Amino acid sequence: MQSKNLLNKIFMKLIKFYQKYISIFSHGSCRYYPTCSEYALIQFKFNNPILAFYNSVKRVLTCNQFFRGGFDYPTTKCKFSNKNFRKIKVKYWLIPKGDSCLIVKNKFKGRFNGNGRTKSKSK
Repeated sequence: MQSKNLLNKIFMKLIKFYQKYISIFSHGSCRYYPTCSEYALIQFKFNNPILAFYNSVKRVLTCNQFFRGGFDYPTTKCKFSNKNFRKIKVKYWLIPKGDSCLIVKNKFKGRFNGNGRTKSKSK
């Protein structure tokens, strides 16, 4: 499901550079969650470069005082065909919505067991 396109990788590197070195000067002024740069990063990870670029630019253009802001998760087409029930590390949650899926980044640092329980790493 994740794209390995060279153009996507280039855009993702540029976005990560922006997040690390440039966005520290903007003092957290994004009106959306996830932030516009995180939204663009997820778009380029899961969609083709043209659609990801279009959605990212549209999102950045609406990130101003004339629009409400709020929660706006990226979407992608989703197909659920492989059902391996084993322990996995969950990076993203795909939430079905019509014929597409919302992509939500997992902030929980535990491991997901096949039986629906999570197990935290103890320090």
